[in-house]
Amino acid sequence: MSSNIVWHDTSITKADYRKNNGHHSFILWFTGLSASGKSSIANALAKELFERGNQAFVLDGDNIRHGLNKDLGFDEQSRKENIRRIGEVSKLFVESGQIVLTAFISPYKEDRASVRSLVEADEFIEVYVQCSIEECERRDPKGLYKKARNNEIPNFTGISAPYEAPDNPEIVVDSEKYSIEECKNQLIEFLLEKGYIK
Repeated sequence: MSSNIVWHDTSITKADYRKNNGHHSFILWFTGLSASGKSSIANALAKELFERGNQAFVLDGDNIRHGLNKDLGFDEQSRKENIRRIGEVSKLFVESGQIVLTAFISPYKEDRASVRSLVEADEFIEVYVQCSIEECERRDPKGLYKKARNNEIPNFTGISAPYEAPDNPEIVVDSEKYSIEECKNQLIEFLLEKGYIK
């Protein structure tokens, strides 16, 4: 980083935004295999949070790769940079007093830990969307597992690239056993108990 770059403090603080919004600001980091239901659960949760008067926004893996990260591939280094950028963007949402829900496979523990280190201890909630590879492959809404099995997609998580499940996530939702609605309700209950949302 250039020595000519100096951090500029903003006129409105994180505490100001939180007071105005009436709720905590934090990252809900959804991690899990492709087709585990990360985006579906995150969007269902965001809708309810919004309806309850909370400022919430979903950052989805595919959507981000259409713009901010369209220059990145799927090799290990690109994946790491993908998550690094998302972490920095998520931190900005937290600073602006919002709840940001990120739905990314984010297969490496180290990368998720790096994002966690960017924010305060109470500003990062790792949500492990648990679902077996067999069930994800059975669902396969985008036909990606089939392509990966046919060697059409290299470095595909769970098939030709690793997925490192969280050791101690703040919460686990089992999308194989429970519906999207049930997973969403589990998360709402968790956040209410924490006093993080309206």
